[in-house]
Amino acid sequence: MAASVTPPRGMRDFLPAEKARREHALGVIRGVYASHGFDEIETPVMEDASRLHAGLGGDNEKLAFAVMKRGITPDDLAAAAASGDALSLADLGLRYDLTVPLARFYATHRAALPPVFRSIQIAPVWRAERPQKGRYRQFVQCDIDIIGEPGALAELELLSATVATLDALGLTGCTIRLNDRRVLAGILSSWGVADDTRERALITIDKLDKIGTSGVASELRELGIVGEGADVAAELEALTTADWHLYDGVMPPPAWLDRDAYADLLALRETMPDATIEFDPTLVRGMGYYTGTIFEISHPDFGYSLGGGGRYDGMIGRFLGQDVPACGFSIGFERIVDLLAVRDEGRPRSVVLVYDPAVPPATLLNLKHELVASGTRVRFERRVKNARALFERVTADGFDAVANVTLETTDAASLSFRDLAA
Repeated sequence: MAASVTPPRGMRDFLPAEKARREHALGVIRGVYASHGFDEIETPVMEDASRLHAGLGGDNEKLAFAVMKRGITPDDLAAAAASGDALSLADLGLRYDLTVPLARFYATHRAALPPVFRSIQIAPVWRAERPQKGRYRQFVQCDIDIIGEPGALAELELLSATVATLDALGLTGCTIRLNDRRVLAGILSSWGVADDTRERALITIDKLDKIGTSGVASELRELGIVGEGADVAAELEALTTADWHLYDGVMPPPAWLDRDAYADLLALRETMPDATIEFDPTLVRGMGYYTGTIFEISHPDFGYSLGGGGRYDGMIGRFLGQDVPACGFSIGFERIVDLLAVRDEGRPRSVVLVYDPAVPPATLLNLKHELVASGTRVRFERRVKNARALFERVTADGFDAVANVTLETTDAASLSFRDLAA
């Protein structure tokens, strides 16, 4: 029986047309981010296992791919089996996001970086997800982060750059959903949730879109996080209708509302009057490293977020020994790329030269050099009987025109091009 020749589950190959669409989108994203003053960096695909499992990544830590140590002995295997600690056999792991590597990068290179560092990271990450539509084990993240800015300017720059990027990609009409970890802490306090179970409670609340208010309430009770008497489902229903009129300085705010956090969110909204911004006190963002503002961007045509992020002031201190303010945003690249069409503007003219087998290679190369020097993309194709199938294939690959090359062809000026779209 022949061996399978498909990619590993949850991973994909990309044909030329798909790759062109992806690279077009990535080029737009890079260009807009750079115009907003961000600089691109690169980090290794692997980090120390202890760093990836330091309690910062929420449920994603459970999905990290581990890389086994070299020279493992049977005794090592037996010890790991006896202890139930499979991670003791690993010293490295594939990154499951780009934020943990960025924190390590900053701690390593701080002396060479500006006081306020604005970074771009566009790279693949890996998670041992259960593969399904729209969910992959290898996927690209597009992150921008600002390290060293403690004020709201960081959030405003990130949101402004992200909205501009989505506009440039043709995804207008997006909505920004805002919340703050301090607001979530107030909600948990009002439910009597103990400090040592709060992160676990937030993981459950983060499932609200999937399992609904009753599902969240049931899971919190099953975990012993809230008591049987608490009507969490009803309170969650009320939270989903919260808006920007919870506290006007006259009427008392809800008991769960952190006034300082709410005032900060209002200030963000007022500074971006052209953006559609909603307050969502149930927004969690599953990563355990967020400390303040959190946000997501959604679009009315899609039932999922197009990206998200937040402030994570405590993470870099884990590596540096002192806290450094940090805030970041990640676009869900895999979720938006299939929605985009490759635009013609800015793309070079692409032509196919169909040549007779008798044409000398030197003639073909001279023609290509002339055309490439003029900014044209050129591909050679040997003449075949079924020209229609050839033209359909190269059109699908993004070529615009075709010309025949014969023994009488002398230079590029003597070529007669036919528009493939005609």
